[in-house]
Amino acid sequence: MSVAGDLMELSEAEIAAHYGTALALLEGFEHAPRLARSDAAPTAEGSSGLGTRRRFRSTTPGLVGRATGHAAGGVHLIERIEGADGGDALMSVTQAAVLQGLRRALAIALTVGDGFARATDLARMKRENLEGRLAAGDRTAFAELLSAEALAAGFTFANAAAFLLAGQAGEAQADVGAAEEVLTENADLALKGALWEIDRAIAAHGADEPRMVAAILAMLEALMEAFRLKAAHAPRLAAFDGARWRVEADDLTLAGFQPSARARGSVLTMQFKKPHEVVGNHIAKHQAMRLAKMLMAYDFERKVNPFAEMGGFIFTFMGDGKPGTGKTTLIQMMAGLLHGYCQTAGYPFRYQNFSIDQIDSYQGKSGQNAKAFIDNVLDPNVIGFGTIDDIDQIAGKRGDRQSSAGQQEVTAVFMEAFSGANTVVRGNCTFGMFSNYPENVDDALRQRAGARFLVDGPQSREDYIDILALLLGKRHDIPLGDHDLFAAQEIRRAVERSFEAHARPQEAGLLAVWERTEREIGRLDTIAKMGAYLKAIQQADPRFTGRSIKNITDAVKVRAMDFELPDDWMDDPDLFLRKPYEDKMKMIEDMRRPITVDMVLQEINRYADSEFRYADKSDEIAIEAMVRDFGRQEEARRRYAEGKAGA
Repeated sequence: MSVAGDLMELSEAEIAAHYGTALALLEGFEHAPRLARSDAAPTAEGSSGLGTRRRFRSTTPGLVGRATGHAAGGVHLIERIEGADGGDALMSVTQAAVLQGLRRALAIALTVGDGFARATDLARMKRENLEGRLAAGDRTAFAELLSAEALAAGFTFANAAAFLLAGQAGEAQADVGAAEEVLTENADLALKGALWEIDRAIAAHGADEPRMVAAILAMLEALMEAFRLKAAHAPRLAAFDGARWRVEADDLTLAGFQPSARARGSVLTMQFKKPHEVVGNHIAKHQAMRLAKMLMAYDFERKVNPFAEMGGFIFTFMGDGKPGTGKTTLIQMMAGLLHGYCQTAGYPFRYQNFSIDQIDSYQGKSGQNAKAFIDNVLDPNVIGFGTIDDIDQIAGKRGDRQSSAGQQEVTAVFMEAFSGANTVVRGNCTFGMFSNYPENVDDALRQRAGARFLVDGPQSREDYIDILALLLGKRHDIPLGDHDLFAAQEIRRAVERSFEAHARPQEAGLLAVWERTEREIGRLDTIAKMGAYLKAIQQADPRFTGRSIKNITDAVKVRAMDFELPDDWMDDPDLFLRKPYEDKMKMIEDMRRPITVDMVLQEINRYADSEFRYADKSDEIAIEAMVRDFGRQEEARRRYAEGKAGA
């Protein structure tokens, strides 16, 4: 073990020396659960685990009977993992990779345990205890150091295994619950308890290879959390918690009880859309395309994005519109752009959607699901895109008796994540909330959407011709006629028209405020006059708060960055993506646009229009509900009176 700076290098020779012990643990050992429920112990099928060669299985019915079962409590991970393939006689590439990863993680954990023992008095005490001459006064310290070594080895195994197996992950997910068999008497027991938990997870959830991998990774995460929680109050851990260990061959750095996450993207199976296939929705499409390129400016070394540092980055946005206007298509377009850019640059890309099926009836589970979703997208080692479709159904309004406890949990998690005390915007990810009924979203949560994308679908005659031609496809002989196909979707011209439309408010309630303010103080051409306009809006709608002003100013800064990063920069990573952070910052700074009065007023009106639109819809829905209630009451009185008269 060598030391370089503050890093202690784990040599390959030291790790390889533990391969024999690691392999023996994977082949099999007997273990009766001590902390977990005894009825949770898996009962494996197969041979006794003796030998290291995989036995070929006959495919002829009747020639092979049921193999002898393991003794109760036996853990035979090699056979367990080999069995997750539907009966194939040969070991698959995935199975081999998983077993190699687990063996190496065990060897790394044992090496770290040795290093911890040498860095403390544990190595000496082990020798003295073996020779029967451990002093009585050292027995308490000996037990505490053995427990500390167990925590260090157990966490290191789970951490290293999760890191090494990250590349095997697919779309499958597994809910394995908490790790219970977390033993801390010594390192050997800690590792056996961890392997017992992995065996149990595979038995319960690993019906095939994808789910087997998902079960192992989920249990490794649970083990890391369990070991970390036990270590929070354990003594004599400074030699591990304050050290940093390096495994050069795996590009793995171990820093105490901090997870060493390897960046891995998600496997996308969605049908991507090209920008010209998004008809209408010009501002939403324009901002989504620009946001995709903004994300690609993220610097993985500095863990920050120049756009986030300069104030022109969209961390959260809300897309709202009527059903069928193109919200799903917009998601498919943006995910497709990011997926393509990341493939070109060699960056890991992770897309995740939080849906209604993640609202759970068990108390606290919905919040856990939401937190896991947020953490996966926030991972600073990936480019992330998280979507919450139909957020009005997923996140409940506070105080709404019709919202479930799970919906209320989700609302609290999203509010804290999107604009809480601990929110850090690095610029590597963005969250999009989409809804057909944004007025049903909690006001405070809705205001945490920094940008508003009105998804109103096709509007003009040209839009309807374009979408008809697009959806009909090419397998027909109908002439196009006098029309320049997709010319109306030319983004720059369409966006300029859309922004100009917000030079004056579009909602009647806001227009009245605008006209009254102009009559009183004249044209809104100074910061003081625009501030007076904002105050007048707040008087008309008390929900227009300081956060609304922040969202507007953020949108103005985004407009100042309203320029296209050249497509060449995305096609050739060396032109921009792989340049040093300072060069990226300078290249972007040179393209910044000046902030103008018209720009500020357009963004005030765009944001306030959306709030007035939501308020009008919300009030109208409430009024209609009250009218229905009054009607039912009147009908009930009438029937009651008729029934009483008839009696």
